[in-house]
Amino acid sequence: MIAIIIGTRPEIIKTSPIIRECKKKKEVFFILHTGQHYSYNLDKIFFFDLELPDAKYNLKIGSGTHAEETGKMLIGIEKVLVKEEPDVVLVEGDTNTVLAGALAASKLGIKVGHVEAGLRSFDRSMPEEINRVLTDHCSDYLFSPTGKAKENLLREGIEENKIFVTGNTIVDAVYENLEIAKRKADILSKLNLSPKRYFLVTAHRQENVDNKKRLKGILQGLELVHKEFNFPIIYPIHPRTKKRIKDFGLEVPKGVELIEPLGFLEFLQLEANAKIVFTDSGGVQEEACILKVPCVTLRDNTERPETLEVGSNVLVGVNQGKILEGVKKMIDKERRWENPFGDGKAGSRVVKILQRGEIA
Repeated sequence: MIAIIIGTRPEIIKTSPIIRECKKKKEVFFILHTGQHYSYNLDKIFFFDLELPDAKYNLKIGSGTHAEETGKMLIGIEKVLVKEEPDVVLVEGDTNTVLAGALAASKLGIKVGHVEAGLRSFDRSMPEEINRVLTDHCSDYLFSPTGKAKENLLREGIEENKIFVTGNTIVDAVYENLEIAKRKADILSKLNLSPKRYFLVTAHRQENVDNKKRLKGILQGLELVHKEFNFPIIYPIHPRTKKRIKDFGLEVPKGVELIEPLGFLEFLQLEANAKIVFTDSGGVQEEACILKVPCVTLRDNTERPETLEVGSNVLVGVNQGKILEGVKKMIDKERRWENPFGDGKAGSRVVKILQRGEIA
């Protein structure tokens, strides 16, 4: 039996190919949702839109400090695992849910599979980096998206027989869910947008939105971009980011249109048709690369260096001048780069490896 533990919307998206493959192969599995992201009712829309089975368990943890979230999750996850006795626990990514799921399982002697293993920003000030490293070092199956991620794990002394280069499930998810989006969503018409005639922004990371100077730099950078190119800048804004803008007394510049958070299908359509995507999200860097949309990343480092190497992405930090420079560099970029994240069959490989039980 496989326990799939998720807690955030990106995790629902990225595990969707594995969930579909488990259903297809008639594997016995269940989904445990920690409820790390605000309301489970909001997340239910993702399950519905992506045509996934509901979670069997919801811990309703909600937001809190890193210690509060992780501690509550450990207690709740352990109770479920003791009751269900799965053979393996699967987690994906770098959130507190991922770390708590891996820790709870390993303490109970249950095997842990970490999907997206080996990603490194090499910045230990990021909570996500700590979560990645700790999860990798207590996992039994390390499903690395690329050869570069595998090299990171080998350098840290992890045994090679535990590491499997599968490609990234985000490729599967983009391909599969784009097809669903064509049937279910029409966000461009709703927002009166034309393909390749707008910019799209996502910025939500703690190190950006909880820091007044960095958040101000991002907003000023977007202001410069709008003055230079006069494209509408669409920003589906996270409630926390909206609150920080208000708390810090910052102004949203002219040309930046704040909209409510979107479901993944609508967001995917917006992303696929954007002229440029601005983001501080690792997942969006990958999605833009797969969709052949130039990306400007509002961070000083990235755990997705493959996007920089193929030329789909540029790092600009939060300096307004560098943000504008990044756009000038990417605005007419030829969209001919190769997708470095695999062929869209990562979910199938993960399930096959678990079925074979390749490691002791």
